[in-house]
Amino acid sequence: DANDYVGKGLSGGIIVVRPPASSPLETEQNTIIGNTVLYGATAGRLFAAGQAGDRFCVRNSGAQAVVEGCGSNGCEYMTGGRAIILGPTGRNFAAGMSGGIAYVADPLGEFTHYVNLEMVLLESPTDEDLAWLQQVIARHGEETGSSVAERLLSRWGTPAARFVKVMPTDYKRVLEAAAAARNAGQDEVAAIMASSRV
Repeated sequence: DANDYVGKGLSGGIIVVRPPASSPLETEQNTIIGNTVLYGATAGRLFAAGQAGDRFCVRNSGAQAVVEGCGSNGCEYMTGGRAIILGPTGRNFAAGMSGGIAYVADPLGEFTHYVNLEMVLLESPTDEDLAWLQQVIARHGEETGSSVAERLLSRWGTPAARFVKVMPTDYKRVLEAAAAARNAGQDEVAAIMASSRV
């Protein structure tokens, strides 16, 4: 296990935190990393077989992380990266979150009570999101031996493997504007190509 500030300022590489294979503990019910994990991280990946403490991914701006639960203020002030939480969260999740995306397992539909909705929207993951999640959760299982990952993957496509996508409203507008600009550019190129054939 590890204490606070795991991966602070992480700028690449992979961190894997897991209990010994002989441990009888159920990982999703036990904290394995402390508070303020991935504070200010810009790149890299974290796989933790267990729960994180408070302020998980605070000010994360580019790292990807998978944990099996977190305390209060998860993804606080996050500006980039992706966080996957395979278990329960504490209160005030996504407070001040202006970028990045979080995916939270929510089989019972209770997650909405723990989110600060001031700057984010709760959405259903797209098919593309789900394909990516399945791949990353499988990697989490490979890296940590997580029984949580194994159970989720065995129930994929059922309510037991339901996820909620946490999307910052400003970030969504930026992504939509960028997509519209790309499409407009493609239309313009297509028009130029068509006119050049005349």
